[in-house]
Amino acid sequence: MTNTLQESLMSDVTTHGVRVGANAFYLPDESTPEDSEYVFGYRVVILNDSDRTVTLLNRHWDLIDGKGEKRVIDGEGVVGQKPRLGPGEAFKYHSFAVLPTPWGTMEGHYTMRAEDDGDAFEAAIGRFYLTQESVQHTRADQADETKAQPD
Repeated sequence: MTNTLQESLMSDVTTHGVRVGANAFYLPDESTPEDSEYVFGYRVVILNDSDRTVTLLNRHWDLIDGKGEKRVIDGEGVVGQKPRLGPGEAFKYHSFAVLPTPWGTMEGHYTMRAEDDGDAFEAAIGRFYLTQESVQHTRADQADETKAQPD
């Protein structure tokens, strides 16, 4: 895999001191291409690089398939949680998305609240690609990981 392709499969963005890294992988055992159903897992790490405590309140995703069709996903927290992160603390989770095409993109933001002054702000999630060329995982590979919930 070329470095350019590897870089496009990952994102790493810092906004207001909150660093968000994400990468995706194709799940062939969960996908049914004959039914135009391609399942991609993704991992996200949220690191509080600021000097204040923050809480993740909401998520917003723009999921665009290979045909250019956009689906917006909004909701409270992530994987059923609203993590509170002190300075230097991180929260890691994984989830999945289903596309009707063999590739697409995801990007968005988390709405965060700073504990010290109550200000809400958006922490960007940079664009990353969901593609069959990404590292493929099987059910056996996922056995040791926490159960994912769709975003």
